[in-house]
Amino acid sequence: MRTLPKLVSPDDHVQVPAHVFTDRVPARYRDVAPRVLRQRGVADLGAGDIRFVERDDGHVADVWHYDGKRIPLVRIAAAAGYGRAEIDGRPVTYDDMHKACHDPTARLAAMDQAGVEASVCYPNMFVRFCGQTFSLADDKDLALACIRAYNDFIHDEWCAGSNGRLVPMGIVPLWDAELAVAELRRLAGLGFRSITFSEAPHLLGLPSIFSGYWDGLFAECAASGVVLSLHIGTGGFPMLARDTAGAVPNVMASFNAGYTLADWLFSGLLPRLPDLKIVLAESQLAWVPYVLSRADFVWAEMRGAGFTDIRADAMPEPPSHYFRRNMWCTFFRDPVGLTLLDHIGVDNVMYEVDFPHTDSSWPTSHEVATEMTAGLSDTDAAKVVAETARALFRVEVTA
Repeated sequence: MRTLPKLVSPDDHVQVPAHVFTDRVPARYRDVAPRVLRQRGVADLGAGDIRFVERDDGHVADVWHYDGKRIPLVRIAAAAGYGRAEIDGRPVTYDDMHKACHDPTARLAAMDQAGVEASVCYPNMFVRFCGQTFSLADDKDLALACIRAYNDFIHDEWCAGSNGRLVPMGIVPLWDAELAVAELRRLAGLGFRSITFSEAPHLLGLPSIFSGYWDGLFAECAASGVVLSLHIGTGGFPMLARDTAGAVPNVMASFNAGYTLADWLFSGLLPRLPDLKIVLAESQLAWVPYVLSRADFVWAEMRGAGFTDIRADAMPEPPSHYFRRNMWCTFFRDPVGLTLLDHIGVDNVMYEVDFPHTDSSWPTSHEVATEMTAGLSDTDAAKVVAETARALFRVEVTA
């Protein structure tokens, strides 16, 4: 049995500690900054928009209070250390979750346990995966202060003592593209490797990627080498029935990424921004060959103004060309997709640990990755589990 290199995970999550905003926002915002109170009740998971309901027969929970909302910590977003039969939607406290969810020293120890060299961490619940909690809040001045406080925490506390093993990823204000560019420039200057962005901003009430509104942000990402990371669920789940079974989004979430991929392929942005790097996080793989094949067919055979609006001068290469040059997918468990790497491109695929979520392979991540990539060559397996992510996010571990 071969020995894989230690993993470089392109998709994990950090649960922001309770002190961050009250400690870090300017003094004038301290009384209204997000804060945690311990209460008893239940979590209303909705369609990803989690809310807390006080009930005497509920669980003791740590609940974030911000923007007129009460947002509990929930076990499904902090599942590390629990058996699958124990994972449910109950609200929890910081004391209930694995310390590695929010403490960087404990995270490094947990990474050692699972054979993980380096980790790129998206926000977790409360902040949400592309900072929606702040970008969709009413008080934009406070929201901007919170975004900067979160990013400063990532730089000063989460990543600072990790010797490059915890890779800095930030959030930007999505209600104002100019503010987003300014924060991106600040983050790039601090050495951040990535920012998060919505997979479908139009579903959040924001301009679409077709509108031109975001062109400056995308151009700045390309110029600075900062990866634009799009996590599953950052555009909601528009196809879900209100009374759907909870299993449905767990099966179908990856299909959101199919729309996201098609949007980007036909946005006209990739031919203009050859250096832009985009990650579809938690996308899985098996659906990708069909979308690329269909996109190439439409590009070649179905051109026409008012029909597909494809112009050869604006998109001279087939869509699959731009995917392989500009885009990457991540997966945690997709045995079918791994048999289709020749149709995707082995250089565009990365294995993720997804700590501390329900689908995470932790603490046996290295063993799981070894088993899943058994059918690949040594070179390709190393790319999938470590080397592609190392290069893309410019990972530099110093000790």
